[in-house]
Amino acid sequence: MHFPLAAGDPVSTDIWAVTNSPFLWFCALGVFAVIFVQTILYVRAAKAAAPHVDMPVREVKEAFRAGAVASIGPSLSVVLVAIALLALFGTPAVLVRIGLIGSASTETASANLAAQSMGSMLGGDTYTQQVFAVAFMAMSLSGGMWMLCTLLLTPVLKRGGKSLAKRNPAAMALIPTAALLGAFSMLTIAEIPKSSIHMTLVLISAASMALFLFLAKVLQAKWLKEWALGFAILISITAGYLMHTA
Repeated sequence: MHFPLAAGDPVSTDIWAVTNSPFLWFCALGVFAVIFVQTILYVRAAKAAAPHVDMPVREVKEAFRAGAVASIGPSLSVVLVAIALLALFGTPAVLVRIGLIGSASTETASANLAAQSMGSMLGGDTYTQQVFAVAFMAMSLSGGMWMLCTLLLTPVLKRGGKSLAKRNPAAMALIPTAALLGAFSMLTIAEIPKSSIHMTLVLISAASMALFLFLAKVLQAKWLKEWALGFAILISITAGYLMHTA
């Protein structure tokens, strides 16, 4: 059988001859097919578990809607990253990257290190088809380790969580919240020292989020609480664009 990428020229800098190959498109569609199936399974599992925790159907629908709306804002950052990566890896590779759990910055750094190990750099004059293949493989392996760790560690953490919940229910209620606060706080703190613009944007996003949550409480508008994160991100992106182009 003829391998789809065998027709490529390793020393050619025309990476577009291989970035849009049918083989990579097949991989990208496979990833999104898995995501689609997982989504259906998770939704069905949530609906099946709701009666056991005395959660009415109305609240289940509200939770789904809130999650869908809240995902719009963070998805914008994923779109911006995808656009930036298109010029380096092509559409199928980028779709595979954004469709899986992981970190775009970490995996791009892995790809860059792989390219440098071959005496090249991403997007440079020596960015050949061979360098693209090695860089994309490094990025894929980096992302694959995220998936593997999640697959292996989730059952372990689940057993630990059940054991802790039996011994100290209060601690089990606090630990997930503390973990989320710690993770997002570290991400925020890491941005502040970069520049005065970064620090200003952190303050703008925090103030926007606080304002929308306050208005949602005063006006008793549940929809505003659901859209608060998306609005805050849009305001921050707009402010960042204006500050960089000023």
